Amino acid sequence: MNYRLLLTLLLLLHLTAAAIAADTDLRTETMDMLVHLRQDGAHKRFPDEMRSLDETMATADLYHRTGDTENAERHYRLAAQKGLLIRQHLTAALPQPLVQQPASSAISNQPSEELQPPPPEEPVTSNRLVGTIGEYRVVKGDTLRIVAAKLGVSRGQLATMNDLSSTAKLAIGQVLRYNNRRIVPEHRLKDGIIINIPDRMLYLFQKGKLAFSTPVALGTPTKTEQFVWQTPTGRFKILAKDKDPTWTVPPSIQEEMRLEGKEVITSVPPGPENPLGKYAIKTSLPGILIHSTTKPWSIYTFASHGCIRVYPERMEELFKLVRVNTTGEIIYRPVKLVTTEGGRVFMEVHGDIYEKTKGIEREAHSLIRSRGLADRVDWKKIKRVISRKSGIAEEITRDTVESAQTEVPDHSPS
Repeated sequence: MNYRLLLTLLLLLHLTAAAIAADTDLRTETMDMLVHLRQDGAHKRFPDEMRSLDETMATADLYHRTGDTENAERHYRLAAQKGLLIRQHLTAALPQPLVQQPASSAISNQPSEELQPPPPEEPVTSNRLVGTIGEYRVVKGDTLRIVAAKLGVSRGQLATMNDLSSTAKLAIGQVLRYNNRRIVPEHRLKDGIIINIPDRMLYLFQKGKLAFSTPVALGTPTKTEQFVWQTPTGRFKILAKDKDPTWTVPPSIQEEMRLEGKEVITSVPPGPENPLGKYAIKTSLPGILIHSTTKPWSIYTFASHGCIRVYPERMEELFKLVRVNTTGEIIYRPVKLVTTEGGRVFMEVHGDIYEKTKGIEREAHSLIRSRGLADRVDWKKIKRVISRKSGIAEEITRDTVESAQTEVPDHSPS
């Protein structure tokens, strides 16, 4: 594998050359290095280091996707440095060939600053950060839409991260990279269910700790004088649990059927045609169920008439965990913030799907100030995170003294 070490060194020289004008080629070459490392078993021998490399690549891809060339290039370079360090570990036990360098060689006997291994990163540790940056192996029946639903990411994001079109067909065994790291919303429940609407996530807490979380589908933004399909916010209690439930069609949905010229159905018995699937949990909120679905591809979207849909396999797990009289609350927080044990600050931003806030930017700035973090964050990073609304926990910690000089935006009420 020594030739691969040489290739990696040459790659790094190329990555740091002033002639690089676009991050597209940089991304392709760094991805190629990542593939070679995986082929050589680096992910098995150095899982933590490869996880860190994957995380850096995911961050670079996020910048690349949104056209932030400067930051994309910076993170691709950092990924290349991490790749070099892993490659050196892989080849450390092998005899190294003696290579005579000509006097005019660009490769110095002394390592340049660019070739120094990156400093170790502070571990991202927080009980309010869930999800991961990882890989998913395609199984029979998977489509991009289904995989995105399982992981709780958007189909477009998953496609972009893996250089696929949104209509690409998947092959069994194909490996997809993903990033679904998110922030658990703040809450006061010791035991119970929290559902955050913009987040499209359900969190179950037991004895003060997160016991279960899963992406869900929620009500569409539809809101007219006649119909409101938005999922309501508010506290609730679990009233009943039903296996193989009968769906009693609400009058509002019957009316929708009538207006659309469809046959009006008043109830649907248990079976494959029942939209509730095999499991349903009744809440004290009028007409609101937490249930399985016959449309698993709809998970992590806003597609229901207000109910909370859960991926079938995940719903079976939740059904076993939840008891009658369990309390819960549906909240609406498009912006979430967390500080890790190491002092790093992360922000997660979603769109204001139901238009319940006075603006995402105002919401984000208010949250940062209320936590006393205005002097510890980089406001340029915050602006980019707000602009992307990626739904991923992104770091906004201030890196340098220069970022401290960035003007803090004024969003005081006018």
